[in-house]
Amino acid sequence: MAVLILGDHEVRTLLDMESCIGAMEGVLASLARKELLNPLRFVMFTPSGRGMGLMPAWRSGDASVFSLKEIVVSPSNSEIGLDPHQGAVLLHDGSTGKLRAILNASAVTEIRTAAVSAVATKLLARGTPRRVAIVGSGVQGRSHVRAMRAIAPDCELRIWSRNPAHAEALALAAHGHVAASVRAALDGADVVCTCTSSREPILERTWIAPGTHLNVVGSSIARAREVDTATMAAASLFVDRRESTLNEGGDYLFAAAEGAIGPDHIRAELGELLIGAHPGRTSEDEITLFKSLGIAVEDLASAELCYARARERGVGVEVEF
Repeated sequence: MAVLILGDHEVRTLLDMESCIGAMEGVLASLARKELLNPLRFVMFTPSGRGMGLMPAWRSGDASVFSLKEIVVSPSNSEIGLDPHQGAVLLHDGSTGKLRAILNASAVTEIRTAAVSAVATKLLARGTPRRVAIVGSGVQGRSHVRAMRAIAPDCELRIWSRNPAHAEALALAAHGHVAASVRAALDGADVVCTCTSSREPILERTWIAPGTHLNVVGSSIARAREVDTATMAAASLFVDRRESTLNEGGDYLFAAAEGAIGPDHIRAELGELLIGAHPGRTSEDEITLFKSLGIAVEDLASAELCYARARERGVGVEVEF
C-alpha cells in the first residue's frame, strides 16, 4: 500500500490562503448540514505544560473520508524559532480505511486557522475591513496577516507584539504599522485578531469601539483566555463549534464561571450563518466576537484539498506502508 507524504513545503505550496478560505466555508457549511462527524478532541497534558491532542473527523457521502490530526503543543518552541504545534494529519479512505496520505500538521494548522478567521470576518464584520489590528506576531499573527490581506487587500494593518523586534519585522513584511500598545492597535480598528499565547486577558472592554469584530484565536484550552469577562458579555458570540466552546474555550468558560454568560450567549456557529440558518450581525453598533478553537473537520478539508492537488500536480513522495 502506497502512502503519499506531504511535508511542510508541499503543504504550503498546495494550500494557498484564498483556496483554504473557500474550503473552510464549504466544510463548515457541511458540518451545519450534519454531513460530518466532529467529536471533541482528546488532550493530555504533561506536568511541564506541554500537551498532545488527537482530533478525529469523518465526512459522509460516496467518497467518504476519515482524518486524524495528532498534534503536540509545546509553547516554548516559539523561543527557539519553531512552531508550537508539531504533528501530522492522517487521511484515510472512508470505506476501506486505507491510509492515503500523511501531511505536516504545523502548516495545515497555521493556514486553516487563519482562513477560518477570514471566513468569520467576511460573515460578521461591517463590510470590507479598513483597519485591522493584529495582536501577536508569532505563527498565527503572521498567518492572520495573510488571511486579512486575502479578504481586504487594501486594509491598514496595525501590529502589536510583546516582542518589539518581531512586531517590526512583521509590520515591514506586511506593509503595516507597529502599535506602541494593544490599546493603540485597537484605536480605530474595525477588525481585531488576537493571536497570542497569553493566559490572562490582553484586551479590555473599554478599548473596543461599537461595531468592532473580534477574532479571538490564541487560547484553545480551558485554562487560558485573551479577552476579559466584560468583553465576552458585551459581544455577540459566534463559534466554530458549540460543543467545543462549552468544553474547551477558556474565553467563554472564565466568563461563564463568573456568572456573566451561559450557553445561550452563543448566537450561532459559523456554519449556521453560511447556510442561512442565522443572520449574523444585526446592527452597525453590535460588537461581534468569533471564538476560534480549531476543529477537526477543518483539518480534514485542508488535507483533502492538499491531497487532490498533489495528485493532480505530481507533488509529494509515495512510500510503501
